[in-house]
Amino acid sequence: MKRLILPVLFAVIIALFACSCELVGQAENTKEPEPQATAEASGSAESAPDEEPLPSAEPTNEPSEEPSEEPVTEPSDEPVSESEPSQEVNSTEETPAQSAVDTTEPAESSEPDAPPVSEAPATPDASQYNPTISAEATGSAVLKETSDYGQEYIDKMVFLGDSTTYGMKYYAVLKDGKNTNQVWTPSNGTLTLSYQSFASIVYPDEGTEITIREALEKKQPEYFVITLGVNGVSFMDEDYFKSEYSSLVADAQSICPNTKIILQSIFPVATNYEYLKSINNNNITAANGWIQSIAEAYGVRYLDTASVLRGDDGWLKQEYQNGDGLHLNETGFKQVLNYIRTHGYQ
Repeated sequence: MKRLILPVLFAVIIALFACSCELVGQAENTKEPEPQATAEASGSAESAPDEEPLPSAEPTNEPSEEPSEEPVTEPSDEPVSESEPSQEVNSTEETPAQSAVDTTEPAESSEPDAPPVSEAPATPDASQYNPTISAEATGSAVLKETSDYGQEYIDKMVFLGDSTTYGMKYYAVLKDGKNTNQVWTPSNGTLTLSYQSFASIVYPDEGTEITIREALEKKQPEYFVITLGVNGVSFMDEDYFKSEYSSLVADAQSICPNTKIILQSIFPVATNYEYLKSINNNNITAANGWIQSIAEAYGVRYLDTASVLRGDDGWLKQEYQNGDGLHLNETGFKQVLNYIRTHGYQ
């Protein structure tokens, strides 16, 4: 009997153990889907479009650290090849040598040290060029003394000329001072008569460089004052001088038929002027005679401003020049403007 009970109990225990294992396995299989569903939900939330996006793969506005494939226009930082030295390197290396040659004094010289020689040329002997004293100009074209026409008269004028005219802007003696629109000269401030047909002037109304004819076409000034010829007297004979000057006057009359044209005399020079051999008061006086004859031939006016700038000796008064013997100072230009105002257009 006992032998039968023991096997039965053993079988029952094994059966119970097997059942419990199966139940445990089913319980574990039931719980696995829950964490999986949570993970999937979490993953879908992270990829939602309303959340912070991933870093963009597009280029930013900041400079790239990678070298650009485009050609570089700035100077290269790469060292110059030793086999092909640049011209800049050559010129730099030669400069010290040249400087040494230029500045080294000859060692074999036995002469005593001489005082330094001034580079400025010696003042010419003015007595060789003493001007012939000329009286104030007369003639049908010459503007005679009048009452004071006032500043308004000056403000209506355009002054074409060379460096002796540019000083009116430099010394700010006209309306709007150094910003005046009344002075017409090339950008370098001077104009030679022989260049008048093609030279460009600064047209101050626009700040552009155009020819004299183009400027006249645009401006149509009420009064047009021409002061040219001081450079020309050094190399132009009478025919050449008159031809160039007449060409300018004729074209101005054609372009601006309502403009009143005034030909102003060339200003005299002072005794200390450096180039008296080429430009002196005798050839200036002769050229002023040519200018007056042109005024009479074309029916325009001649302004003998030179007469108020000359001293009794025929030279430019020292108190009217800026130190070089040719150009006027502020006092000189004010004297010119006063003469223009009291010798009005008639």
